[in-house]
Amino acid sequence: MVASMAPKPSEWMRGKLVGCGAFGNVHLAMNKSTGGLFVVKSAHSRGGREVLDKEVNILKTLSPSPYIVQCLGTEENQGSLKIFMEYMAGGSLAEVAHKFGGSLDEDVVRVYTREILQGLKHIHQHGIVHCDLKCKNVLLGSSGNIKLADFGCAKWVKDIRGGAGLGLGIGGTPLWMAPEVLRNEMFDFAADIWSLGCTVIEMATGTPPWAEEVSNPISAMLRIAHGDQLPHFPAHFSKDGLDFLARCFEREPCKRCTIDQLLAHPFVSTRPPSHKHHASSPASVLEVQKFKDLDDEFESWQRNDFSCSCHDDPICQLGSSGNWITIRSG
Repeated sequence: MVASMAPKPSEWMRGKLVGCGAFGNVHLAMNKSTGGLFVVKSAHSRGGREVLDKEVNILKTLSPSPYIVQCLGTEENQGSLKIFMEYMAGGSLAEVAHKFGGSLDEDVVRVYTREILQGLKHIHQHGIVHCDLKCKNVLLGSSGNIKLADFGCAKWVKDIRGGAGLGLGIGGTPLWMAPEVLRNEMFDFAADIWSLGCTVIEMATGTPPWAEEVSNPISAMLRIAHGDQLPHFPAHFSKDGLDFLARCFEREPCKRCTIDQLLAHPFVSTRPPSHKHHASSPASVLEVQKFKDLDDEFESWQRNDFSCSCHDDPICQLGSSGNWITIRSG
């Protein structure tokens, strides 16, 4: 964490609300000395303060990393803690998918999944399980870079194995949780692999995993924790994509692939074939008609209306599922 980058209390101004959760809010902010943008996380309860303290400690361990959202510093005033975080212009992957038709193309999902894996590799190497991986907690930069965010539910594996992370409640969002986590059993890095599979489904379909169970939360939790079924895979996915998901959704944690194994999987390690047209000059008169056809196609494309309508209603946001919220306890 680079505390020196944090502006002084009189040097920054709060902007509009850009996010909220069970324990606190996130506002856009501006450094008045530089004009730079960042975000401020603040708590509105004692429990929220504890979550922020925990997140700061974890980010101190993880920073700096190109795959983890950067903490710029903190400010404390009369017991109130604020965390200054870097601003990711693209927003969360949930917001990105919503703005681009509700779901993402498989080629994009491949790219984002590889970046998420790099972020998970970094935190796992530091002995930390994220515990709440989902599109809402993955942020996109304007250049396409992906960073993991929101470590309020994260746990150190040493604490879990020592018993400190068990018996005191679980954290995360139920539809994305691994079976062993829902059963409140001993868990480790493999729990994030299950959640990664859920996040891939979310990116590819525009709906939460187990979407058919959203209206019946108790049934969904029992089905995930004690059943033998898996969430529905995207019907349009490639063979590589379906195999990648199958490896994430091994019900036995010890059988799930590791981060390194998934990084070597063709779904993320192999660039899909390109179907784009490559422009070049016609080599002969015989090729002129082919280029005329391409010109006609381009003119037709120009005439289409590609307007987009976005909504601010949080109910419409991707990943919103009525009864489901992020749970933090323990």
